[in-house]
Amino acid sequence: MDEPLEFRDATPDDAAAVVALVESAYRGEASKAGWTTEADLLHGQRTDPDLVKAIIGSPQSRIILAVDGTTDELLACCQIEQRAAKAAYFGLFAVRPRVQGGGVGKLLLAEAERRARENWCAERMEMTVITQREELLAWYVRRGYVKTGESRPFPYGDERFGLPLRDDLEFSVLVKKFS
Repeated sequence: MDEPLEFRDATPDDAAAVVALVESAYRGEASKAGWTTEADLLHGQRTDPDLVKAIIGSPQSRIILAVDGTTDELLACCQIEQRAAKAAYFGLFAVRPRVQGGGVGKLLLAEAERRARENWCAERMEMTVITQREELLAWYVRRGYVKTGESRPFPYGDERFGLPLRDDLEFSVLVKKFS
């Protein structure tokens, strides 16, 4: 990671840029330049401006942006959400395909965990990952997340989350306990 990285909370003015980043990391041909693509599993959108603005406007959620400190280019984003019982949720994680594998995602994940601990006294972080994304699941496991064995259904029929190309999609639940 050569660029000086800075973190900041997204504002409603950032919604379009967040959507563009998320779409570029997960959908379509451009996403295949990185390793996080879901283009072989899903078509259609991954998120939309209304959903992003709702997350930004929620007092229990934040979208954290990782920007190049020199150019202010948006390189990565994620959502953290305060949950009951000292838990936080991690999602909407996207890294610009051309910088994937360079450490930006690892740094943003660490920043999200730090903020969840410090701002909300979270004792654990939870997330869901499409079960068929074995490489991505392994990446989280290397960062201390544990597969709980719990699965959740994919929202088939809700085009806000994409158009599935297969009928066996589901989410695996992962948790990391903070010490």
